[in-house]
Amino acid sequence: MATDLRYVLAPRSLALIGASDRPGSLGRVLLDNLMQAGFAGEVALVNRRGGEIDGRPVAASVADLKDPVDLAVIVTPAATVPDIIDQCGVRGIRGAIVISAGFREVGEGGLALEREVVRRASRAGLRFIGPNCLGVIRTDIGLNATFGASQAKPGRIAVVSQSGALCTAILDWAQVQDVGFSSLISLGTSADVGFDDVLDYLVSDPKTDSIMLYIEGIGSARRFMSALRAAARAKPVVVMKVGRHAAGRQAARSHTGSLVGADDVFDAALRRAGVLRVLDFADFFAAAQILDTGLRTAGRRLAVVTNAGGPGVLAADHCADLALPLAELSPATKATLDAALPSAWSRGNPVDVLGDAPPERYDVAVAACLDDEAVDGVLALFTPQALASPEEVARKVAERAHAARKPLLSCWMGGAAVASARALFRARDLPTFTTPEAAVDAFAHLVAYRDSQEQLLQVPRPLGRHVAPDLDGAHALADAALAGGRQTLALAETKALLAAFGIKIASSIPAHSAADAALIAQEVGFPVAVKIDSPDITHKSDVGGVRLNVRNAREVRQAFADLVERAKLARPDAHVDGVTIEPMWRGRHARELMVGVLADPVFGPVISFGLGGTLVEVLADRAVALPPLNLLLARTMIDGTRASKWLGSFRGAPPVDRGALEDLLLRVSEMACALPWLQELDLNPVIADESGVVVVDARAIIRPYNPVAAPYAHMAIHPYPIELVQTVDLPDGTSVTVRPIRPEDAVIEQEFVNALSQRSRYLRFMYFMRELTPAMLSRFTQIDYDREMALIAVDERDGGERQVGVARYAATDGRQACEFAIVVADDWQGRGLARRLLAMLIEVARRRGFARMDGSVLLENERMLTFVQNLGFVVEPDPDDPDLLRVSLAM
Repeated sequence: MATDLRYVLAPRSLALIGASDRPGSLGRVLLDNLMQAGFAGEVALVNRRGGEIDGRPVAASVADLKDPVDLAVIVTPAATVPDIIDQCGVRGIRGAIVISAGFREVGEGGLALEREVVRRASRAGLRFIGPNCLGVIRTDIGLNATFGASQAKPGRIAVVSQSGALCTAILDWAQVQDVGFSSLISLGTSADVGFDDVLDYLVSDPKTDSIMLYIEGIGSARRFMSALRAAARAKPVVVMKVGRHAAGRQAARSHTGSLVGADDVFDAALRRAGVLRVLDFADFFAAAQILDTGLRTAGRRLAVVTNAGGPGVLAADHCADLALPLAELSPATKATLDAALPSAWSRGNPVDVLGDAPPERYDVAVAACLDDEAVDGVLALFTPQALASPEEVARKVAERAHAARKPLLSCWMGGAAVASARALFRARDLPTFTTPEAAVDAFAHLVAYRDSQEQLLQVPRPLGRHVAPDLDGAHALADAALAGGRQTLALAETKALLAAFGIKIASSIPAHSAADAALIAQEVGFPVAVKIDSPDITHKSDVGGVRLNVRNAREVRQAFADLVERAKLARPDAHVDGVTIEPMWRGRHARELMVGVLADPVFGPVISFGLGGTLVEVLADRAVALPPLNLLLARTMIDGTRASKWLGSFRGAPPVDRGALEDLLLRVSEMACALPWLQELDLNPVIADESGVVVVDARAIIRPYNPVAAPYAHMAIHPYPIELVQTVDLPDGTSVTVRPIRPEDAVIEQEFVNALSQRSRYLRFMYFMRELTPAMLSRFTQIDYDREMALIAVDERDGGERQVGVARYAATDGRQACEFAIVVADDWQGRGLARRLLAMLIEVARRRGFARMDGSVLLENERMLTFVQNLGFVVEPDPDDPDLLRVSLAM
């Protein structure tokens, strides 16, 4: 847990600064809410007039407070806040909620005042939420430090919002819907504490099972994504973001820039984070509630069981609207249903058991669908009819739902006649809905969550290639262009850049005169393509700058003259070098595609893929993803476009070489990761057919960069840190490979732990453990390289891989410090491996900016204590456990 937020979100005592007895004032409303919620700790009041409020003493200043205080809740005018923060620092107060308005929302003066508050809070070692926020509710400790009109019912959902008004609406809605919360946190302008800090706290909060975020904008994409991915690994996260239709980019210089908008990028980021995004307020809670039930689906195929045809059709139609396939029932399932249902049953999906179905018939149909391997979820629909008891049928469905391994959702349509049935479902904590569409939406949320979680678990490996990319050559190209004041690379430079990463591009030869063009075309071989060559013209077709299927020298010379004249008329400001001559692509079954890279101002590089050609903006067919990609993510991108349907067998044309296309996306992903100066890359068209993939035209735009910045600082998701892979020679002459752990190391990690002696396991985990659970194994191998690291030592001498040691750290204390652990195989102890592993881990942590490395060691583990002391760690007693010692290294 980020311990520096415990004073804000789990205070033992607080001071309300700006308390008032004036009805309707902020200070009065805050005080009333604090008292009504029943805060478990002490509440002190501060007002410059002093005196008493409701018989409670009021201190005239923070300095006059007598007892220790964890949290300051500040509602005084904005101009007073910096001095109050200073006073809190002197008084030892470590947390604050600044509800006061009058900061950046009022203009430059307010923004300067906000920055001063941040500066003084940092100097005082104090974290604060706000300013200009509604406040914070924590139901487990009875804390309602808000000026909202409603109290919150205890529950297991945490809401974090940048809008205080939305928080009040949520509280009001929850009163009617009987929904409870563990936390409701209004961030305001997030001058200090942001989403990443709160997520780090909530992921370890035992009172919170699921998290809801309302987002208007974010600051650091890397910190946000890192915290969001960590939270989504542990708990369901639902996000609603406004501003989906903000104005597009101005002066886009490539197809990619004109196609990809900010919301596309945000959507791609959320998919990679493993969270579920919803678009409106109704879905916000519907999604959170369905995920909060713990229901999960392994696939997308839904079976519908109904006692009336119409509702079944409504459900089927809405499945089609959401691209959810209705399950194709297996022959065995149909045989079971044939034997149990009347001959008039629908004989397909939806399964219509007919209006006279008694509870037993309905139950058989639901059970048969649940048992079908071709079914991933079941929706039970019911309409009240004279021959069936809604409650009795509901009871049967509820019994099945509790025993099912798949989601079983219910929709009892109607009003008073089905009220008792709905009450039965609610009493048993089973999701129930009033319309087929709402029930299908809920299943769609489960599917979308599953898809996002699958993307979350993808940690791309380095590309398997025989030849490494020529990074030195690529950087030299960029440096030369920037030194010459150019940010648009010439065609020859762009081709060299692609070649440095092993990307195949069609040959093109520049011609500076009509005569040269004719000679070059004869050497290339007719027919040829003639294209205008200008660094200032982005889209050649916009100025009539392309001639295709030019068949002889005369036509080439004429094309040269026409293209140059058209370009000068259309763009008199453009520098025209001449034309380029390219062989015409002769593939009979060619498909034109586009692949691009765009540097988003928030999330860094983004990759796009879709249909290409001259109508790329009109077709607007694209999938967007954040790098780094792996094979599954590349395939997901392709399958997410209309182009995917065109890539298979089509009107006699054989399918394209999907492997070559996937490889191109991986190479482009590698470029995006390795080149912080790549602003835009436009590969259009990319020609794909059964024999492979070739880039026919390309454009690259670069930007100034910091050559000494940390690796991958330009990216929102830290890729696999291949630069940390190295061979280590031990004192006894043995060599091992030390590298960051990968998800596919789960097998050797489990074998490593299983092979440890019982004592080694006890000293590492501090309890007797037989083996890693699946959850622990996932947690240990699927790590976020931005906030944690695990270096494993691998022995490869016998042709395979045997893990023989691991050293890991994870960020703590708001990422100022990290907690480490290390263990080495019993037969490798005493050979110097532990020292090398920990020294390498310390160096990585130091380069990542951690100020301190901490650890816990059992008092009886004398060997480890001596080991860490020799490396400079300071040893102190653990204040919370007499059997432990705390070790710490300042870095």
